[in-house]
Amino acid sequence: MSAPQVVVHRDKELMAKAAAARLITKIVDAQAARGFASVVLTGGRNGNGLLAALAEAPARDAVDWHRLDLWWGDERFLPDGDPERNYTQAREALLDSVPLDPARVHPIEPAGGRFGNDADAAAEEYALELAAAAGPEDHAAVPSFDVLLLGVGPDTHVASLFPELPGMYEQERMVIGVHGAPKPPPTRVSLTLPAIRAAREVWLLAAGEDKANAAAIALSGAGEVQAPAAGARGRSRTLWLLDEAAASQLPRDLYPPASA
Repeated sequence: MSAPQVVVHRDKELMAKAAAARLITKIVDAQAARGFASVVLTGGRNGNGLLAALAEAPARDAVDWHRLDLWWGDERFLPDGDPERNYTQAREALLDSVPLDPARVHPIEPAGGRFGNDADAAAEEYALELAAAAGPEDHAAVPSFDVLLLGVGPDTHVASLFPELPGMYEQERMVIGVHGAPKPPPTRVSLTLPAIRAAREVWLLAAGEDKANAAAIALSGAGEVQAPAAGARGRSRTLWLLDEAAASQLPRDLYPPASA
């Protein structure tokens, strides 16, 4: 796994715009090299802020949206169309405004859908869908995502992997149902660390003073069970994208002066 790199921007708005520009470049490069790109989206204020910035970016039309595969790192297990679902928020922020191929957009099954209220069955189905998209060259039963985006919670959680919960000990399954999450709603579906670590690049997004302690803990060498963000690493790159408030508790030597 790659060692973390830290980039700090002046504020959350600049962070979102810079992250969107960075993501456009990564997608365009992957499509030029292989014909397609694969990105895992995240929810939350920073994930949605990035998508909104991407929707407004002048360079967004450089992306061939028909050749982009979209997955989700986790989902709140709520009914289809619920405003709290990551998929619903992503559609509002970006997806409904770009010409995606519906067959390449892979939301997690909602509550009340094909599996009723069985989040574990929804997780198993998503794992099968990911495995079907993986090739022999991939490093796990998931595709080698070009970029996997993660928000970082104040408690250091990423996706729906919370400190000390059973999902932090999972080493075999790629997707799990999450029960009893400390943040509502309590039932969720999430990729596991083995799935996250199959990505070529993992980008962790954090902005605001309420994320400062989490960033400091995760980047200080904390254990992943206690601090899930510490275990989120990409194969070739792990990138922390922060604003100055979220970086306020980091040692100054963790990031170059020019990054701010």
